[in-house]
This record gives sequence, structure tokens and C-alpha cells, in this order.
Amino acid sequence: MQRGEERLREAKAIPILEVAERLGLAGLHRAGGEHVGPCPVCGGKDRFSINPNLAVFNCRRCDQGGDGVALVAHVLGCDFIRALDFLVGAAAPEIDKRALEARRKKAQAEDAARAATADRMRARAIADARAIWGRAGPGEGTAAQAYLAARGIAFDAWPPTLKFIPDHPMIKRLEGMARAREIHRGPAMIAPIQGPDGQVRAVHQTWIDAAQPGQKADVRHPDTGAAQPAKLVRGSKKGGAIRLGRVVPGATLVMGEGIETTASAMVSWSNPQAVYWAGVDLGNMAGRQVGRNTGVPDMSDAAAFVPPEGLARLIYLQDGDSDPVATRAKLEAGLRRAVRSRPGLEVQIAQAPAGKDFNDIL
Repeated sequence: MQRGEERLREAKAIPILEVAERLGLAGLHRAGGEHVGPCPVCGGKDRFSINPNLAVFNCRRCDQGGDGVALVAHVLGCDFIRALDFLVGAAAPEIDKRALEARRKKAQAEDAARAATADRMRARAIADARAIWGRAGPGEGTAAQAYLAARGIAFDAWPPTLKFIPDHPMIKRLEGMARAREIHRGPAMIAPIQGPDGQVRAVHQTWIDAAQPGQKADVRHPDTGAAQPAKLVRGSKKGGAIRLGRVVPGATLVMGEGIETTASAMVSWSNPQAVYWAGVDLGNMAGRQVGRNTGVPDMSDAAAFVPPEGLARLIYLQDGDSDPVATRAKLEAGLRRAVRSRPGLEVQIAQAPAGKDFNDIL
């Protein structure tokens, strides 16, 4: 085995909480099975988390995550090689072969245990998502249709992938909670997130205020009263999309981040060759990048979104109400990944004016 591979195994064998300690991360507190707190890069209160059981971190605002090596790269703003040097040294000495073999076996066992845990959690989340989708009824003629219509979105033909549940529980673990529990219940628009094979792997849930068309539900932390997002994804969204239409050969696929952004473009631009899918979030549309804000896709990210075969053109919608540099880099990375995966595909970015999203324009 080459020394570089040995160093990577040594780095991965370091518990991620030890990595966090070496980096001097402060302000993290235990919340269920995770340690949460401010992100060392973008701040906040609880947008950053470390899961020691899965040996991964995640920042919702930076849309970054990964193992201990990725955590070092995130915090220090460095590349993979420098992150590895931080953990095991740039010129780590050779170690006893028996000790190395024992460390390697331990790392393999820990990797296998983490993978098994992640597989179980993913399978349960996908099963939950499919059960939710199975309970949903048609969205046309319901509060879901009234919600979108009040936001200027009136479809010529209602997409069958937008459904409705009149009394749907929001089950989530929030800061200060030991475990997930019901924090809200009410009418919700339900959309399936389909994988490349077309199978439902997650659901996007939007709770709405039926008494105020166009308004999302007022969701509050049951203990503190703090406002909470009225949207939630359950399942495994990676590489999937919310399909508001069916792709045909030679079509143009238009993708926005959310349902309302995508649907706003859909009702604004009547083109029989255009199909509209929502990518759920920018990280899902882009996949991993090589470095930060480079726009260069990490092609080893095998689970990243790739458009279906047979398209003529792919257009990504860029809202103007988010960080323009980070947003542009992610979209460029996603489009470059698409071109590498589907040679001959034409790609472009359609950008909303600064400070506005596509629903604002509509």
C-alpha cells in the first residue's frame, strides 16, 4: 500500500470529536446523538453539527459536510492535502507494520459500523417518505392549489407530483430536544423527490396556512416559541429531484432550487419543449466541489445529481436573494458535472435580479 493511502487511513481513524478538539471548536453542545452549535466559518447558533456515530459534520448554511478530513478543510479553508497534513503530519514517519495493520483493521471495522448505521437510518427515512407519499391525496382543488395561486402560480395542468395532506404532522428534533417529536400539525403540500430511476426516495413537505392563502404555516418551537421553517425533507434526497413534468428526448430541462422558484418559471415561460424540475437545494443540484466556490465539480461524488439522458439543454435558475458568489459557484459546478456526464448537452444559468427570486418577479 502506498504511503499516501496509509496516511489517509490514519487520518480517518481519528475520532471526529478529537478532530474538532484539535481545531479548537467551541460552543458545541450535546443534542441527542449530535453535537451542535455555531459554524466556525459562518457563525449562527445551531446550524453546525457533528455526528460522532457517523463520523461526519454538516453546516446547513455553508452547505458543507463530510468526514474529519473534510472538517479540517472546512474550518481552515484549505485543500485536501493540507487537511491531511494537519491531521497526520506532512512527513509522518513510518510506523510498526503490526501497529499499522491493527490500526487499519480498527478503521475498517469502524467504517463498516458507520456505514451499516447510515444504511439503516437511510432505509428507515426512505420508508417513512414513501409512507407519507402514499397517504397524500390529489393537490388540485385543495389548500395547496390556493397557496400557490395566491403566490401567482396557476398551472395550465396541475402536476400530479404535487399532492396534499389536510392534517399532517411535522416530526423533527429541534435544539434542546433529546429526540424527534411532533412540533406542528396541519395542512401540507407534499412532493416526491425521485431518484434517477424514478423511484420515490424522499418527500418535500410544505406546511401552509389554509386561512391565509399564499402563506406558510406559523411553526413554533414547542418549548421556546422560536419560529421554525415550515418546510421539511424526509428521506434521501441526494441526486434526486421534484419532477413537475416528464422529460422527452430533445427537451430543455429547467431547474430551480425550490418548488416555487421552479413553478414560477414554469408558468412564466410557455415552451412545449421545456420540462421543469426542482432540485430541492443548491448542494443537491451542484454536488461536491473541488475546493470552496471554485465551480469545479468533484466527479468522485457518485451520488450527485446528473440530468437524464437525451436532453438538449439544461438551464439552472439562480435566485438573486442569496450569496451571489457561493450560489454561482455551486450552479456552475452542477452544470459542468452535467456536461461531463452528458457530452453535447447545452447549459446556461438564468439569473434573477439582485435581491429577488423568480417568484418575486412573477
